[in-house]
Amino acid sequence: MPYKEKPIQKLYYSIGEVANMFDVNASLIRFWEKEFNSFLKPSKNKKGNRFYTPDDIEVLKLIYKLVKEEGFTLHGAKERITKEKKMGINTHTNTQALIEEKLLKIKEALEKLKNDL
Repeated sequence: MPYKEKPIQKLYYSIGEVANMFDVNASLIRFWEKEFNSFLKPSKNKKGNRFYTPDDIEVLKLIYKLVKEEGFTLHGAKERITKEKKMGINTHTNTQALIEEKLLKIKEALEKLKNDL
């Protein structure tokens, strides 16, 4: 993931700083803000400059992971995030937990097959 892990120390980040963290153009961050407006709502000052909180950055990490790394469509990513929010699951940690759970099930199935042979 090209997200440049840095300890989140600031209360707010500019769109340029966020775009740099993900190594994408600021226009992509604005596009995602528009597409995922029910999950991503950065603060804006009187001039309209966006300010992202650490929570906003966590949402962007999830969007980046789903869309750029896992190949979800925008619609699919929205559905996934919506489903997780409805279930009350922390979306940031849930993706990893789901992967681990599925891998454990696969491992169990393979071990059962091995024992049956």
